[in-house]
Amino acid sequence: MREVTSLRDEISLWDKLAKQLGDALELAQLEDMELHDDLVQEIYLLNKEVDELEFKTLFSGQYDKEPAILAIHAGAGGTEAQDWAQMLQRMFIRWAEAKGIKSNIIDFSPGDEAGLKSTLMSIDGDYAFGQLKSERGVHRLVRISPFDASSRRHTSFAKVEVWPDIAEEIEITIDEKDLRIDRFRASGAGGQHVQKNETAIRITHYPSGIVVSCQNQRSLTQNLEIAMKVLKSQLFDLERRKQESEIAALKGEDVDAGWGNQIRSYVLHPYKMVKDHRTNFEMGNTQAVLDGRLDGFMEAYLRHNVGNGDQGKAG
Repeated sequence: MREVTSLRDEISLWDKLAKQLGDALELAQLEDMELHDDLVQEIYLLNKEVDELEFKTLFSGQYDKEPAILAIHAGAGGTEAQDWAQMLQRMFIRWAEAKGIKSNIIDFSPGDEAGLKSTLMSIDGDYAFGQLKSERGVHRLVRISPFDASSRRHTSFAKVEVWPDIAEEIEITIDEKDLRIDRFRASGAGGQHVQKNETAIRITHYPSGIVVSCQNQRSLTQNLEIAMKVLKSQLFDLERRKQESEIAALKGEDVDAGWGNQIRSYVLHPYKMVKDHRTNFEMGNTQAVLDGRLDGFMEAYLRHNVGNGDQGKAG
């Protein structure tokens, strides 16, 4: 039913566009100067919709239309890296807000003094995974540290992972014997307890070594349900990547050369610049990027992947 609804919406979109085009042609054929402003507005709306449709043609992956699960892990560097992880979390939340996409923090591990050691989020919207897959990898921050009394420049790293949220659509058999399920108290930043009861869940999957936690919901049942959903998505993604690696090895190609490597640098000092090292797309407005303006980087990545790379600079 989800697929039927998606296809129906897509057909409806093209029908609407065809009608708009017909209306614009009728206005143009009237050659009435009083209708000039209406025609200009109609053409503007048509151009905007065509641009959006063109962008969607860049999504060629099987699961690009799906919602996403996103994880951020602070790298080495203590408080600096943990603060950077929290800045990235805010960046993705602001990006989702600007898109009208719902984001939800599933789990988090607060930093020792500030920031986050790790966080797990769900991003629920059309093409969320297709857009956010451009963010997978290591993100590097260069700035004057607000935690350094000598105001020295520091470099921090954080790793971003993204999976398609397709747990409801796939059949994965998980043997209960392979699971360890622990209950614990949900906690907030600084270690204070949000709830007195043990409602948070941690699931360890022994064969894969995957550990998933959820503490955002109020009940044990809800947290267990979401944790299992995330575990299924990660197990599916693990199997998918194994198959892709095997195929690439047979072809004699390097396996995911960018995995775990620095994909983007955010430089706040001595100059301001955010640069993606895969596409060379860059922006000088670092604050806008940290406030969630990521579309340029995402589009450059998608075009790069389909061999249509008009990468460049943006203000």
